[in-house]
Amino acid sequence: MERIKREDYLSILRNFKDQQIIKVITGIRRCGKSTLLELFQDYLKENGVEENQIISINFEDADYEELQDRKKLYEYLKSKLVKGKKTYIFLDEIQKVGEFEKTVDSLFINKDVDLYITGSNAWLLSSELATLLTGRYIEIKMLPLSFKEYLSAFEDKTDLSRKFRDYLRYSSFPQAIELFKINPENINLFLDGIYNTILFKDVMQRKGITDKNTLERVTKYLYDNIGNRTSMKNISDNIEGLEKNNSYNTVSTYVQALIDSYIVYKANRYDIKGKEFLKTQEKYYAVDIGLRYYMLGQGSGKDMGHILENVVYLELLRRGYEVYIGKYDDLEVDFVAKNSENTIYYQVALTTRESADGNSSVLERELAPLKKISDNYPKYILTLDDDLDADFDGIKKINVLDWLIKEKD
Repeated sequence: MERIKREDYLSILRNFKDQQIIKVITGIRRCGKSTLLELFQDYLKENGVEENQIISINFEDADYEELQDRKKLYEYLKSKLVKGKKTYIFLDEIQKVGEFEKTVDSLFINKDVDLYITGSNAWLLSSELATLLTGRYIEIKMLPLSFKEYLSAFEDKTDLSRKFRDYLRYSSFPQAIELFKINPENINLFLDGIYNTILFKDVMQRKGITDKNTLERVTKYLYDNIGNRTSMKNISDNIEGLEKNNSYNTVSTYVQALIDSYIVYKANRYDIKGKEFLKTQEKYYAVDIGLRYYMLGQGSGKDMGHILENVVYLELLRRGYEVYIGKYDDLEVDFVAKNSENTIYYQVALTTRESADGNSSVLERELAPLKKISDNYPKYILTLDDDLDADFDGIKKINVLDWLIKEKD
C-alpha cells in the first residue's frame, strides 16, 4: 500500500527530533499513527541514523504481547540501547501496557533516548500521566486524511467536486483510499471493523460499559445531529429505554467515552461579545463522514450543510486551532478559531447565491453576525459556490474546496 506523506505531522516530529521531550501522538484507530512513525523512521535512516539505533514496538502485534508487562518492557528496551549514540524508541498503542507511564518516565531520564509514543484513547494523557510528565511532552493530535492529503493519493487532480464527494462518501481513513481504488463496496466492511473495535475495545472494555445497544444509540444520535446544538438532556430525551432517574449520568458517561476514543469531537460555545465560554448547548462532530454514512445509511448525505460544517471543523483542528461555536447576542457564528497568535471567524454555507426570485436572504443571514463583531480579526464565509471570491466590507467569501487545499489561513 502506497503511504501518503503526512507532511504537517512529519514536520512537527522533525522539529522536535533529539529534543529532550516526549512526543505523544494521539488519534482514532487507523488514522495513520503507525504509518507516521514508519515515515519518520525512514527519514531518520535517510539522515544517518543506523538501524540498530531505532527500536519500534507495536503493542497491537501479538509478537510483543509479553512486553505488555511494564517491567519486562523496560528491561528489553534497556538492553537494546546503543551506548554513546542516540537511541530512537517508538512505542505504538502503548495504552495496552499497564502502568506504562512509569516506564516512560524511566526512559525519559536517559538523555541518549529520543522517545515517541502513540495511543488511541484520550486517557493516555489522563491527569495522572500529565501530572507525572508535566512540561516533558508535546501532544500531536492526529486525524484521518485532510482533503488535501486525500488528493495527494491521486495522479489526476481535476474534477475537485467529484473527488470531494468521494472523500466524504468513501471515508478519509488512509486505508480506505486503497480499498476505493480496488472496489468501493469493500469500504463498509473496513469501517465496520473500525467502528466495532472502537466500541468494544476503546469504549466498553476501557470504561466498563455493558449496555452496547444504548451506547450505539447514543453514538448514532450524535452522528445524526452533527452541527446541531445539543445537551445531555436532548440526547436522553430522544433515546428510548433509558431509566429516567439515571439517564443524564448514563448519557454523559457514554458521550465522554466516545470523545475519549476520538470517534466524536465536541465544540463548546463562546460568547464573543461577553468574551466568556458557555457551558451549555455545545455541538458534536464526527471524526469521519464516511463512517457517518456507514452508520446512518445513504439518506444521511442529504444533510450537506452540516456535513460541510463538520469538514471545516476538523480542518481547523488540523491547522492547530482551538475551535468554538460563536454566539453574538441572539446570532450564531459557526466557528471561532483561536490560536496563540490569532482569532478567525467562519460562517459555513452550501451556497449564498440569490435564488431564482432574487432572494438573497441566505447571504444576509450569514453576514449578519459577522457584521456585528467590531474587532479586526479576519472573517470568512466558506461555501461551495464556484463563482469568484467576494468581499463584503472586509468579510471574505471563498470557495471551501480552495480553502481546504491551500497551505494555511
